[in-house]
Amino acid sequence: MRIAVASDHAGFGLKQSIVGHLRDAGHEVADLGTDSEAPVDYPYYCAACARAVVRGQADLGVVVGGSGQGEQISANKVRGARAALCHDEYTARFARKHNDANVLSIGARIVATELALDILDVFVATAFDGGRHAARIEQISAIEAEEAARPGDAASSTA
Repeated sequence: MRIAVASDHAGFGLKQSIVGHLRDAGHEVADLGTDSEAPVDYPYYCAACARAVVRGQADLGVVVGGSGQGEQISANKVRGARAALCHDEYTARFARKHNDANVLSIGARIVATELALDILDVFVATAFDGGRHAARIEQISAIEAEEAARPGDAASSTA
């Protein structure tokens, strides 16, 4: 499987462990940075990861930061990305099974490395259930399309 991985400085150490773990498991990994613990802003890296998935350059993505919150939000700004912040195996499993999540977000300051790798393994190994959940993913995509087509900001048009 092709997996894109990105982090900010707070997630750099965990990202390195994730990259090694995925490569050891035989996956093709695109490490999209950052490349050190020097402070950086995460949105660029997370959007690059999500874009790699949406554009078909990767099958799944993983973004890592301090809490994983901002990383998830940034990845989800890319149309077609469905990033899920997961803090245990259950949330990883159901993010894939029910929501067809294609980007995993993990908080390096929240989740220990061993658990993070377990979460990652579950996320990568779990398939989307489809069925009744497929209609919900189509509804999410319709909302994205509707928002992308709207001219201007809703708040400014109601003022």
